Amino acid sequence: MKIAISGLGRMGSQIAQKLAEGGHEVIAHNRSRGPVDEAVTHGATPAYEKQSVVDAFQDNPVILWIMIPADVIEDELEQWLEVLPKGSTIIDGGNSDYRGDKARADRVAAAGSTLIDIGTSGGVWGYDNGFSMMVGGDESAYSHLIPALDTLAAPRGGHRHFGPSGAGHYVKMVHNAIEYGMMQSLSEGYRMLKEGPYPNVDLAKAGDIWQESSVVTSWLNDLTRQALHENPTLDGISGVVAESGEARWTLETARDLGIPLPAIQASFDVRLASQKGDVNFATKLLAAMRNKFGGHNIDGNQ
Repeated sequence: MKIAISGLGRMGSQIAQKLAEGGHEVIAHNRSRGPVDEAVTHGATPAYEKQSVVDAFQDNPVILWIMIPADVIEDELEQWLEVLPKGSTIIDGGNSDYRGDKARADRVAAAGSTLIDIGTSGGVWGYDNGFSMMVGGDESAYSHLIPALDTLAAPRGGHRHFGPSGAGHYVKMVHNAIEYGMMQSLSEGYRMLKEGPYPNVDLAKAGDIWQESSVVTSWLNDLTRQALHENPTLDGISGVVAESGEARWTLETARDLGIPLPAIQASFDVRLASQKGDVNFATKLLAAMRNKFGGHNIDGNQ
């Protein structure tokens, strides 16, 4: 399948590489040249301008996967609609707010093309482990993309279609909110070990045994214990933890629906407090976890 990837950040670059190495014809596009040049070394075709992406498809409909932050999707989509031929398929693979997806999809449809949303999880480990992809929008467009999605899912990931425009991003948003709560519980538990009545508990060793078929065995705990093996006292980590939007949107939606989410609310509040200077061992561990699975900075930036 010929597919263009625009936005070659931490996950976008891995998506481009995984598709190219999986036998797909990948057109790589990015605002800056460096990531495009890197994608070329993995078998992608460079496209330094948007028009070059279109030209690579020789006036045929374009399949374009956009992997950019939510706060720039509107402007970026508008720019692409100026150059894409009718009949193109645009994939919003970032963490866009599901509440704007229908309007975006309608705007793309009015231009003669199709927009689908694919909430994508896997972090910087997606290349090795496979990505988990939650899809919303036109089901026939999703079906056409399955060969590429199967490649991205290998060896242990997957993809599912959940409904109309916004459904994929909605499922991914709730996933990320759950992630906040799980991370908070782990970080608080390890803090209890560190500051509890038994001095000098080896936190990494505790993580090791928890990872051996206990009820809290998980990928997040595995990454946490790795972080503690590498840096037992979490030196050099500020403890400021960023929030990237998804938990906030989940809580806003929950309030509209009258659904209480106390655990997720508490975990969200901890992140906000950390940004005002309320940091401790638990928030440092949260930052270390985010770095482990997503490559996020340990200074609180996204």
